[in-house]
Amino acid sequence: MNARTAAKADAELHINRTFDAPRALVFETWTKQEHLDRWSCPAGFTMPHSEGDIRTGGWFRTCMRSPDGQDHWLSGRYREVVPPERIVFTHAWHDENGEPGHETVVEVTFTETPDGRTRMSFHQAFFASKASRDGHEAGWTESFDKLDALLAALA
Repeated sequence: MNARTAAKADAELHINRTFDAPRALVFETWTKQEHLDRWSCPAGFTMPHSEGDIRTGGWFRTCMRSPDGQDHWLSGRYREVVPPERIVFTHAWHDENGEPGHETVVEVTFTETPDGRTRMSFHQAFFASKASRDGHEAGWTESFDKLDALLAALA
């Protein structure tokens, strides 16, 4: 692997998960606010504010509150929402002045397995640093653990 390929790999995040739930339900948990608010932040975090318009061309703005009470604002735009197959959106954390910072693009695809489960392929790119990518990997992994528990309760 050359230096350029290694740098690109450090700037991307790939997570694959299989959920024991039908694809339509998994997609719904990504596109209905009442579900998103329950799973889409890491363990110990809460979501005191979330709003948006989940459709191609739509937007979102949320606040995640850390266990120590710090608020972390983020926002983005939905580039593509194709039920129940695919969601593509931008993702940017806000600075202390409320301005969006470095923007990444998230692509999520949902494939139904022969046994009725759902394979989710998650890709986020391009991060400004390996440390940012690694932090997002930890946060998304905890969020997907919460999603798995929510799907078990809903199924």
